[in-house]
Amino acid sequence: MNAEEIRERIDSAMTKAGRNDRVSFVAVSKTRTVSEMKEAERIPWVDFFGENRVQEGEAKRRAYGTSRIPWRLIGHLQANKARKAVEIFDTIDSVDSADLARRLGRIAGEMKRVVPVLIEVNTSGEDSKSGVYPEKFPELLDEVMTLENLRLEGLMTVGPITDDEGEIRRAFSHLRGLKESAVTKTGLTLPVLSMGMSDDFEPAILEGSTMIRIGTLLFGPRDYSKH
Repeated sequence: MNAEEIRERIDSAMTKAGRNDRVSFVAVSKTRTVSEMKEAERIPWVDFFGENRVQEGEAKRRAYGTSRIPWRLIGHLQANKARKAVEIFDTIDSVDSADLARRLGRIAGEMKRVVPVLIEVNTSGEDSKSGVYPEKFPELLDEVMTLENLRLEGLMTVGPITDDEGEIRRAFSHLRGLKESAVTKTGLTLPVLSMGMSDDFEPAILEGSTMIRIGTLLFGPRDYSKH
């Protein structure tokens, strides 16, 4: 695992940004084995596991046993898997529609849970990406705020596929602006700004990310032939 290199790059980006706070670290464990995940858990600054698919997360959580690390669903959630997602994951980071939010809120109420969530916003404008479009974000925010069994903790986005750092930073800056407007509107602190992955976590930190999601850089290249 490339933990030492990652830590150095995080610290360097934080220094460059003039920040002295802390960025939470999500180890993206999609396609990784339980043994690889347990190795990652030994890294003291790994805060969460992030899974993209409900079915894979369910199987691994059952096999994993007790963990000090909470599990987050960071991939697109289909409505028909909402109940299983609430059962498995500690936090759901990919709320992207009012229908999904209402379903999650109803299920959480039935389970007598208050589920922490993030709203996922598509700030890149790429149709291949999940997330509510920015112009629809205020409407979704209003809906989530009515659901007493969901606790909104912040926003998430996936950066654009480009080598243009200016374009990447604009997408992340856009999310930060949406979060700031949501804080003003709701009075919540919304501490989580989840943006930045293996290829773009440094510009994300420069734009104020409070949570990065790293998979390939931590574990190495994925072998999709096994899945």
